[in-house]
Amino acid sequence: MSDSIRTIQVHTRPAYTVSIGSGLLPQCGQRLRDVLPLCHVAVITDSTVAPLYLEAVKQSLLTAGFTVSSYVFPAGEAHKNFEALSGILEFLAEAHLTRTDCVAALGGGVAGDMAGFAAACYLRGIHCVQLPTTLLSAVDSSVGGKTAIDLKAGKNLAGAFLQPAAVLCDTDCLASLPAAMFADGAAEAIKTGVLCDESLFAQFEDGTLTAAPEEVISRCVAYKAGVVERDEKEQGERRLLNLGHTVGHAIEKCSGYTIPHGHAVAAGLAIIARSAETLGWTEAPIAARISACLAKNGLPTGTEYSAEALADAALADKKRAGGDITLVIPRRIGLCQLKKVTVTELLPIIAAGLEG
Repeated sequence: MSDSIRTIQVHTRPAYTVSIGSGLLPQCGQRLRDVLPLCHVAVITDSTVAPLYLEAVKQSLLTAGFTVSSYVFPAGEAHKNFEALSGILEFLAEAHLTRTDCVAALGGGVAGDMAGFAAACYLRGIHCVQLPTTLLSAVDSSVGGKTAIDLKAGKNLAGAFLQPAAVLCDTDCLASLPAAMFADGAAEAIKTGVLCDESLFAQFEDGTLTAAPEEVISRCVAYKAGVVERDEKEQGERRLLNLGHTVGHAIEKCSGYTIPHGHAVAAGLAIIARSAETLGWTEAPIAARISACLAKNGLPTGTEYSAEALADAALADKKRAGGDITLVIPRRIGLCQLKKVTVTELLPIIAAGLEG
């Protein structure tokens, strides 16, 4: 095994380790022997990832002594729904997985969410491990235990918390990503920089992400791990991780989920930053700096959808509580705050960000 693998401990209940580095997928069987008994592992992945990595993962697991089966569902956010989830659950039952067995989520954010939610539902919860293959899933969605599917009313409205038994992030997978998909993950990492780390944000401003992906992923995961440890079920501080997501999720919904998550979050981040400046909640030049950084990394800073359409879509967001919705406001690079507003205030707030 490589000595260059970085590890981050996530001290939830149960605790687990996130491993980050080169060559982890071919080693996954041996590494999972450290955290799992020999059992049946069902590898769940999508039609894009399967031709690239599924056989290597299966062979590694078999060599380590696990019983292995696999299920492939159609790729894309449009398939993150009850129909696809039902197919996975029926497969787990037909494969006779028991409560001592495990689901392995192989792929990006959609695969991680789908497989994780299936593991949380099946037999009221079995083990799950996350094997992220995209930058977005590496820096964000594979860590923290959030699993979900989309409903017609909005994104991630049905789900469960299920912390993984382990996360193995093979940075070799980043080489297979198209530029737009790499940028999708950059959006979540840039978000993390805005939340907590001026120097991390600066790496995106000067374009050095690709030179040190392990460092960037490790810093993002370490920050998120700390937040999740303090607020596992998103009752307080963890809501900060939704920076850019209220408007971002609305953009995704308005587009019929044809706009990728990271691109939508980037636009949502730029819009809320402009709105915060316009409304006097933060000082210039934060909005210009965020927009410039996003653009440098191939990400959008606005949207074609109207404030009315976005506000309507956002009112179905899971961050709404009664007549209020909580927004995340950037005060400066490295510092954000939660701000509760009424649903009637949301439209002018979004409009202020579109006009900036």
